[in-house]
This record gives sequence, structure tokens and C-alpha cells, in this order.
Amino acid sequence: MNRACGVLLGVLFLLLSGAVEVSAREPIRIVTTIGQLTDITQIIGGAHVAVEGLMGPGVDPHLYKASESDVRKLSDAQIIFYNGLYLEAKMEDIFKKMGRISKTVPLGEVIAIDRRLGSVNYSGHYDPHIWFDVALWMKVVERARDELAAFDPVNQKDYETNAARYLSELQELHEYVLRRAQELPQEQRVLVTAHDAFRYFGRAYGFEVVGLQGISTQSEAGTADVKRLADFIAARKIKAIFIESSVPERNIRAVQQAVESRGWDVKIGGELFSDAMGDHGTFEGTYIGMVTHNIDTIVNALK
Repeated sequence: MNRACGVLLGVLFLLLSGAVEVSAREPIRIVTTIGQLTDITQIIGGAHVAVEGLMGPGVDPHLYKASESDVRKLSDAQIIFYNGLYLEAKMEDIFKKMGRISKTVPLGEVIAIDRRLGSVNYSGHYDPHIWFDVALWMKVVERARDELAAFDPVNQKDYETNAARYLSELQELHEYVLRRAQELPQEQRVLVTAHDAFRYFGRAYGFEVVGLQGISTQSEAGTADVKRLADFIAARKIKAIFIESSVPERNIRAVQQAVESRGWDVKIGGELFSDAMGDHGTFEGTYIGMVTHNIDTIVNALK
């Protein structure tokens, strides 16, 4: 009996030791690019991850270049999540190099090719702004969940639970955007913004989308671009146009002035979050808050 008790205590000690070892492990070091990915990775990973996002509020990912400190962060990461689809165009070479030493995942490329929109700016590439269709973004959440579970199977159940809860919230968000969009007659669903980032939004929620610039913001809008858009707004008698948090406001202000010279008064309907989310710690600093803010701002201004 004493021997049996000794064996039992030994097994119990090993089990407890294993539990302590698992719970004492340091969180997985993850680096993300855009805030939208930072947000979902933190939600799915919970206490098991330490997430550091490279691009904060107001940062344009099309133009972003990695600094020396960014390269150090990327080198130290166990997992790197980025959008892909050529969004982080100036970091493509870095991601290829980091892929040799870290798990490097372009989460946005989980979207099936037949659901991607083509890129006007870059032949052979796709429009990377997939987060504007909430249903598509849910696929990205599922990919992040699966990647975390594969990397850390010990905590797979937690990742699945966190993701399931969040996907339910995203389904509610998708339905909310649909309801708000339907408050506008179809002829009023015309969204004019600083650059052509909202095409997925337009396809999903029934808006005609027109941008001053193309998908990328690498080149400045020219006089011809302003004239073209001003003619369109005046002819269609669009009520409101929108600035974006990550694109200089002067571009849309120039369009507004050009429209006024054509005898039509178009107002600035508000600021939308396109390539970057709002300030950290605010509702708009979350993906759900960003999308909610955008649809409310759009519908309220165009009504």
C-alpha cells in the first residue's frame, strides 16, 4: 500500500509540475502590422499572447517603411501576422526574410480568389482592404484562430472559445451595417472618399464607391483627379463627401472647393477610418468600433 501511495504521489507530482510549467510559460510573442489585426489577435489569444502592433492610429500602411526598431521587434517575434495582398507594399522583402526564422502569416490571403477584388493600381494584385466586408473579415479571424491553435495546441480550446465569442459579435455587426445601409434609398448610397479603400464595403452593403485616389495612396492626387471627382459630385448632387483618418484632409477639401465653384454645396460628412483605426483605448480603436463609427457617420451624413 505504501508503494502504491508513493507511485500515486509521484504521478500527481508530475501532473502538477506539468500544469505549473504550462501556466508559467511566457506569452507567445506576436507582432502585427495594422491595428485591425492587432485587435483580433489580442481578442483570440487572450492571456496566452503578447501582441505588438507596428502601425497605430493615422498610419498609412501603403506608405509604411519598417524602422530599425521595427526590424528588431520582428526578429524577436515568434509569430508575425500581416494583411498581405500587397497592403504593406514596402515591407514585402522584410516579410520574406523573416519567414526563414519566424512563423510569418499573411492572414488576409485566406480570402478565396473569387471573393477578392482586383487592384487598379497594381497589375496582378488584389484590393487589400478586405476588412470593410465584415463577413470576409470573419474568415481572417478564423485563420488567426487556426494559426494560433497550430502553434500552441495546449491552449487550442481557449483560442476556439475566444474566437467563437468574437465571431458571434461580428455576425451581429454585419447585420447592423446591413440594417443601417438600408435606411438610405439606393440612389443615395454613393460614398465619396479620399482613396478607393471602400470597394469591399460597397459590394457587401450596396454602395457605389468613388475615391479621389486609387487603392494605394503612394501617388498624390492631381488636378485632373480633383476635376473628375468634382464634376461627378456636382452632376449627381451628392450631399456629403468624407475625409479619412490616414489620408491628408487637404485632398478632399480641394474637391469640396472645386464642387462649390460648379454651383453645388457639398459638405464634409465626417472622418472615416479606412487603413487605420481610432485611438487606443477608445471604441473606435477596435475593429467593431471602427466599423460601427463608419456606417453611422456615412448614413447620418447622406440621409
